Amino acid sequence: MKRAMWHRIPHVRSGDQLTIGERSADELKHVFGSWAFLLTMIGGILAWIGWNKLAPAAWHWDTSELLLLNLCLSIVAGLQGGALQIASNRGDRISSELAVSTHTMLEQNNTLTQQVHDLTKTIATHTAVLDEIHRHVTALSPQAGGFAPGKEAP
Repeated sequence: MKRAMWHRIPHVRSGDQLTIGERSADELKHVFGSWAFLLTMIGGILAWIGWNKLAPAAWHWDTSELLLLNLCLSIVAGLQGGALQIASNRGDRISSELAVSTHTMLEQNNTLTQQVHDLTKTIATHTAVLDEIHRHVTALSPQAGGFAPGKEAP
């Protein structure tokens, strides 16, 4: 079964950084939120009903028109509701950590972008100064730049 990939994001806690409750909530979310769980529950209910309707009366364990099944399903629903809420809360915390991580990375990216912008402006200023120097040198000595440094003019 494919697992969520949020644990690969650097700023989101995972593995040993999580409490036992958080790891349990992740596992509950993974198990209860799966087709395997749903199909197993459906299969179990159908088997229960089939056994109590088709087996000889002496072998029935739920003799009051599936009253025991109803009680078991009510207990499962109550427990599952709480488990899914715990898992949902864990999902909210993961989303919060992802949002903080995204915000932090965006701030860092904005800082770096501003630094690159400032450096680009500095380079443009220096390039303009060098161009000005080149024009002055060329005006004073037209053969300047026509030969490699350290060599004599032709």
